[in-house]
Parts: sequence; C-alpha cells; structure tokens
Amino acid sequence: MQAVVWDGHVVSVADRAEPRPEPGMAIVRVSLAGVCNTDLEIARGYMGFRGILGHELVGVVEAGPVEWAGKRVVSEINFACGRCAACRQGLGRHCPSRRVMGILEADGAFGERVAVPVANLHAVPDGVSDEDAVFAEPLAAAFEILEQRTVEPGQHALVLGDGKLGLLVAQVLQRAGARVHAIGRHRDKLDLLARRGIQTSLQTDYRPNKEVDISVEATGSLAGFDAAVAATRPRGTVVLKSTVAGRHDLDLAPLVIDEITVMGSRCGPFAPALAALAAREIDVAGLVSDRIPLGRGDEALRRAAEPGVLKVLMECET
Repeated sequence: MQAVVWDGHVVSVADRAEPRPEPGMAIVRVSLAGVCNTDLEIARGYMGFRGILGHELVGVVEAGPVEWAGKRVVSEINFACGRCAACRQGLGRHCPSRRVMGILEADGAFGERVAVPVANLHAVPDGVSDEDAVFAEPLAAAFEILEQRTVEPGQHALVLGDGKLGLLVAQVLQRAGARVHAIGRHRDKLDLLARRGIQTSLQTDYRPNKEVDISVEATGSLAGFDAAVAATRPRGTVVLKSTVAGRHDLDLAPLVIDEITVMGSRCGPFAPALAALAAREIDVAGLVSDRIPLGRGDEALRRAAEPGVLKVLMECET
C-alpha cells in the first residue's frame, strides 16, 4: 500500500506492507487524515520516530471483531498494554509501555490502511461528515483541558496561538462559559473566532496584564511559555499544549513568586468531542486550508508547514 514515511532524513511516499490483523486489533481503511503540527515536529527530529506518520483519521473498519465491521470510525492514538498500574487506573494514555500511532513505535494513519486497537475505536455519529470527524482527535485534546481543570463561567481564559489547536481550544473554553481572549499572528485566522463572539488580538497589539485565570500555550513555539506566564495572574494556571523539537531554558522564579500552576495537557476524551461535532457546536470546516491526495503526501506536509496554513487533509482512499 501507499504511505507517507519519515525515515529520519526525508518525508516520502513509499510502498509499505499492508498491516496485518492481530488479536485485539482492527484494520481501518483510512478515508481522510489530518496533518498535525506534531507530524511536522517529528519531521524535525521530535521523538526520534521512524515509520508511517499521522494520527488524525476517519475511516471504515475492514477487519477485526464482527461487531465493528463496516463501521465508520475515528481512533484514539495511544496503544496501551491494558495491564499495568496506569492502565488499571484508567490512565492508558500514560501507560509506560504504550506505543503511539505515528509518533512512537507504531505506524500511523498516512496510508491506505492502519492497524489500531479495538479499544481505541469510536463510532462516528451518522450526522457527522468525514471532513468534520477527522478533527475528533485534536478536538478531544482541546476538551482535555476541561478534564484536568474546572473552568468556571466568567473566568478569563487566554489562548496563545491561532493554529489549528488554538482555534479549537478557544471554542471549547467559550463553550464552557469562559471569557476567552485569543492571541495570534494572522487576522484571517482570528476572524474565525471573532465571528463566534470571541475577543481576539494580534500578537503585536497584545500587552499582558497578569489578570488571566487560565492561559493556554498553543503557539507551537519555545517563546509561547514565557508569554503565557507573563499573562497569568497569581495562583492562575498555565496550560501547555505545544510539542516542539527544541529545548527551553526556563526562568522558574515567576512561577514560584506568583504561585502559578503549570499543567501539561495532551490527548483527551473522544466522547465530548464527537458530541460537540454532532451538535455543530464547534466550527471545524473553517479550519481546512487544503485537501491533497495520499500520493502527494510529502507535498501535504510541506503545504501544512507554510505560514498561515491551517489544517491540510490527506485523501487516503485510492
């Protein structure tokens, strides 16, 4: 089958062996896959991954348990052992022996088919299109913030970054009742939020005032952390969403002085994400910049890395 592969040096479209069905696994024929900033960071050396890229997908189950046959699905990305202490506590995303689709020791979704654990599958509601369903994984990551921290109605939330994840996070926090202020570098992207009643500012115009209850760093840059800390009030919370290949030199004194909580936030729950998509409460259609066939998958990653581009979808059915 065709797949988009990172070999540690270049991204290329290559022929790879079809995934084989194994106990507890399902084979999904991928319809659409989304290019994520994490995919771009992997192609810069993040995680040291080698193999088929991609972890955002919607597709149809071709092989596996009979009750899943032919179902349209999305999939969680962490392949947990199901037996360790973390898994027994419901923390499979933190299983110490986990593999991660397209990120850590497991081939990803940028191919015609992908093998995933049956436990990771979620059926797509009938009213949700493939174009919307492919956003289930990043939208779940946005909902994870609400799993980790209570967001009270009226609290002031700042979202730094107007990329795909930042735009989703801003909408999820608004849906939870927060007063959201989104900061970014692209007026056209911020306008997607402004049309939904979310306050926006260009990065060049924003001046932090230490009055924010929750700051979400989703810039995809090393500088985002310092900006989030500078905006957060004493005893507020900084949520880190970016994964970048570089290392950060931290000044920890402001965190101690202002007693700021720093919270890493990664993958999240699919059920509320799919429910929000089914209810059309989150705008994802406006986030699509391009659709590119799998056979030009290397081009899709280059396109996704261009300044100002939002979500690039890869058409994987051939």
